[in-house]
Amino acid sequence: MRYLVTARLRPGKASALAAAISDGTLGDGSIAGDEYVRNMEAARLREDGRVQWVEVCYCPTPIVEERPYWERYFDLVRVQDAHARSRCRDLNGTEPWACSECDCSARLEARLAETGRKFRL
Repeated sequence: MRYLVTARLRPGKASALAAAISDGTLGDGSIAGDEYVRNMEAARLREDGRVQWVEVCYCPTPIVEERPYWERYFDLVRVQDAHARSRCRDLNGTEPWACSECDCSARLEARLAETGRKFRL
């Protein structure tokens, strides 16, 4: 499943997050691997200071694996489905692991890329 994550960078965490991104340690130890860095490369900073990105997660509970890694740097404001659950081929069982190659949230990601500005630290 894909989720639209909305978060706020925790005060004093920008330099630690920047270091974790640049040295490749963001998400170290997580099964999600390089997904964290990819998420930050695509993340958008909104005018009100919120950061948004689309996250791929195979957990039955949304971002249960990723949450502790993100919460080191962010206060998670909202995690919502990026598209209809009924159309998720991984979630409905028609194609296990489909999210890795799926373009179901392409329109959302394209719209997101046009909002705010690229999240840079």
